[in-house]
Amino acid sequence: MDHPFQSFGLDDIGGVRKCSHMGILYLFSEAALEVKDNGPEHWAKRRNLFKDSKQWSSIGGSSITSSINEESGISEDSRSVDMAARDLGDKGFYTETFHCASWIYSGDEVSPTAGPVPPGLQPRTVTIRERTVKIWKGMGEYPWGFRIQFSKPIVVTEVDTNGAAEEAGLLVGDFVMAVNGIDVTSIPHSEAADLARQGPDLLTLTIGSDIGRGPNTPRPTCRGYLHKRTQSGLIKGWRRRWFVLRHDCCLYYYRHKKDEGRKRALSSFKLEGADVGGDPSLGKPFVFKCCPLSANRVYHFSATSNLEMKRWLDAMDRAVHPVTQNHVWVDVTRHNASLPPLAVKNPECLGLLHQIDRNNKDTWVQHYCTLKDGCLYFYAGIRSTHALGGIYLHGYTVREQPLGSKKSTIELKPPSDEFKTFYLCAENPMENKRWVLSIKASSKKWLPYHQAVQDYMNRPPEETRM
Repeated sequence: MDHPFQSFGLDDIGGVRKCSHMGILYLFSEAALEVKDNGPEHWAKRRNLFKDSKQWSSIGGSSITSSINEESGISEDSRSVDMAARDLGDKGFYTETFHCASWIYSGDEVSPTAGPVPPGLQPRTVTIRERTVKIWKGMGEYPWGFRIQFSKPIVVTEVDTNGAAEEAGLLVGDFVMAVNGIDVTSIPHSEAADLARQGPDLLTLTIGSDIGRGPNTPRPTCRGYLHKRTQSGLIKGWRRRWFVLRHDCCLYYYRHKKDEGRKRALSSFKLEGADVGGDPSLGKPFVFKCCPLSANRVYHFSATSNLEMKRWLDAMDRAVHPVTQNHVWVDVTRHNASLPPLAVKNPECLGLLHQIDRNNKDTWVQHYCTLKDGCLYFYAGIRSTHALGGIYLHGYTVREQPLGSKKSTIELKPPSDEFKTFYLCAENPMENKRWVLSIKASSKKWLPYHQAVQDYMNRPPEETRM
């Protein structure tokens, strides 16, 4: 009998997951991939399977896994964790390019051997990815704030406005796959509902969501020099500083432009809920003020023109009233980051990579990495229980080039200079080429929304032969 998820193009959700490579077929039970089943024996078996099959070996037959053993495994020391956190930014993930534009997931590439699909029969790509939704129990007759359909799989059919489920990010059309850690894909609808009602006040759901259902809402950043009115000293003055408003709704400022990404900010404060607007009371043109809730002071800034002041006020106003709902993709990456590296389903590439330390160009920090759907996850080692962080690859281009004493490295180039450039290096040039090809294919799955619309408008007209 067909699995209920097969109509949505899934082959990795259910009782058995299939994975083939180099002519070998592997079968993994879903129970073996559950996060809760992370005992030493379980992951030892997974590592042995990973090494023996050479499932992710390079094209030339050499495998980076040959250097992974109990003695040479990556040390999970605090130094690696600190370097990764410092280099990747807030919470270990660098997400600037994703939040600064509107992106839409274009889906997995169609196999070139599949043959052409007749016009009019091309369905919209439905790409289901797992994420975790945690809902705190509310009040009233329906405290969770959502409805589910009597079906297999269980589908969310309604989410109450301003309810607990909406606040947690549950969406109409989501598939409920597990309730409080218990798989519900094959149990009756009533049993799944009872698991939620009889459980704790924090309902933890494993959800299957379509990450291509719509674009994200961008949270544009703003950068530039402003003059800031000083607070210290007897004589008030103005000092030129480099200001950076990031998608996390925080305003950072540095002494110089070159200090961004290299030195710690002189200060920062959150703009959410702040009072922002022009202030002509100081007798200086193009002055505006900001009164953040987290600080007991008023900040005054001076721009170089009325246009520049308007640009900053528009950006700061968006930060004062931010979009609080995460895009499904952000929740998916958080879910994947909570898993061990070998438990991420259908990775596009994985293995050892070295990342250059921004503060010491001669130092390369070793990580175990997993690539999935345009996100590169960094782990301290293959035995790690969760990721240290990652890089959202939206808009990045990748190429192989020499750097310093290394003849072959991987350069991740951002769409503009305001974002970070990353340098990585695998064990050998063949591994670098393998990673470059995989990253190129993975990053192309995401299109800028305007480009996706343009591609749709420029598509050839569909014809029906009568």
